[in-house]
Amino acid sequence: MAPKYHPTPLSGGDRKALNKELTKARSVTLMLARQSDELRAKGEALIREADKLSCESWNERMWADGEPIDPSPTVDQALNGGFPWLEIECSRCRIKRDVSLAELPHVCTTCIHDLASRLHCERCSKSGKRPLATLLQLAPSPRHDVETP
Repeated sequence: MAPKYHPTPLSGGDRKALNKELTKARSVTLMLARQSDELRAKGEALIREADKLSCESWNERMWADGEPIDPSPTVDQALNGGFPWLEIECSRCRIKRDVSLAELPHVCTTCIHDLASRLHCERCSKSGKRPLATLLQLAPSPRHDVETP
């Protein structure tokens, strides 16, 4: 975009006043842009903290109630909150595994509890069975064998 054209006034006092106002406008622009960047960084940190607390809350409700709780955080909220792993347990062989949420094909609004019907035990599926996996909790790092989605 081309810079705005300000016609130069004829008198010297008016030229000085115009230059003063232009300098002031440019400095205010830089100040406002800097404040915007600072507030955006603070906002992103607050959103990350909110996503982390949402994941921790869901983990506690899962531990207390023991079933996929609705509402749950979305996959993107879990990743943003620092919980990129989902601990699952096969309903047939009872083996616990971890699934990387980052590797799952998902829409950004997919909730964690909606993944229960999509995840199956890798070991049992090799033997021709396809039992559903039970969701246990979100984790910041893998604790068990890692299962590919």
